[in-house]
Amino acid sequence: MGLQKCALNLNRIGKELQPHGTAKFPCAGYSAVYTDRPEDVIPWHWHEELEIVFVETGGLKLQIPGKTFHVGKGEGFVINSNLPHFAAAENFCDLHSLVFHPVLITGNKDSVFAVRYMTPLIHCSTFDGCPLSLADAFNRAFWALKEERTGYEFIVRENLSLICLSLHERYAHEIDSGETGLDPDSRRIQIMLEFIHDNYRENLDLTQIARSADIGERECLRCFKRSIQNSPMQYLLKYRTTQGAAMLLQDPGSSVSEIAAMCGFNSSSNFSQMFKRFYKCTPREYRRDHGR
Repeated sequence: MGLQKCALNLNRIGKELQPHGTAKFPCAGYSAVYTDRPEDVIPWHWHEELEIVFVETGGLKLQIPGKTFHVGKGEGFVINSNLPHFAAAENFCDLHSLVFHPVLITGNKDSVFAVRYMTPLIHCSTFDGCPLSLADAFNRAFWALKEERTGYEFIVRENLSLICLSLHERYAHEIDSGETGLDPDSRRIQIMLEFIHDNYRENLDLTQIARSADIGERECLRCFKRSIQNSPMQYLLKYRTTQGAAMLLQDPGSSVSEIAAMCGFNSSSNFSQMFKRFYKCTPREYRRDHGR
C-alpha cells in the first residue's frame, strides 16, 4: 500500500470522504511539504478515524476547537475521532501523518480491545487532542508502512496499539468517571460549520447560523471566538473565497463573475476584494498562475 497521496476530499459539510487505507487494513500514511501560502492550509474538517501528525522539519500550527498548538521539529500530535481540526505551516513544514480507524486496533466492536480500551478512549470528553508522547512508536509505524516489507501490517498495528494504550492510561481518570462525548463547544461548532459548508452559496446571516445549533446570536459569536478564533461571518467569507479559488481552477470556462455568484458573493468586485485579501492576488492572476 505504501503512502497515499495527501489530498483532502471533503463533502459539503466538511467531513472527509477519502478512504484511509482499505477495509482489510484501515490505515493510511501521508507525507507532504506545506508552506505558508494560503492554498497550502489544511482547512477545518473531520473524519471518524484518529490521526497522528509528526513534524519532520519546520513547524505546524494546529487548531482544534478552543485550542491552538504549535508543533515543532521532532514533535507529534494526536487528534481524536470526529474532531474538527485545522492546520497551517509556520513558514514551512515537512509533515508525516498516519490516519487509522479504531477497528485496526480492536478487530471488531465486541472485542476486549474495543470494549475496555478504544471505545471509552474515543468517547472520552476530555480527549480531543494531545501531544504525542511516543514519537519512536509513531516513526516505527510510519516507516514500516512506507517501506511495505513483509509483515509491515503487524509493525504498524503493534506500534499504534502502544500509542493508543498510552493514551488510555493518560486519560484513565476521566474515562473511569464516565465523562463521554464532544464538549458543548466542539459539538456546536461542528454543527454550525456543517451548516455553513452546506449553505455557503445562500444569503446567510448570523441569525441563521446561530439557529442551526439552537443557540442565540451572542452565544454563537462567543462559541466561534472560543473555538476557532474567528467570527461566523468572517469564517463564511473566507470559506466562500476558498471555494471560489477551487472553482477558478476546476471550471476554467466560467468567468470570474459567474464564479463569484456560484460561491455566494453578490458581486464580482466584492469577490475580487476578498480574494486579494486572502490570496494576495486577483482571481484572474490566481487562475493564470495556478491553472494547468
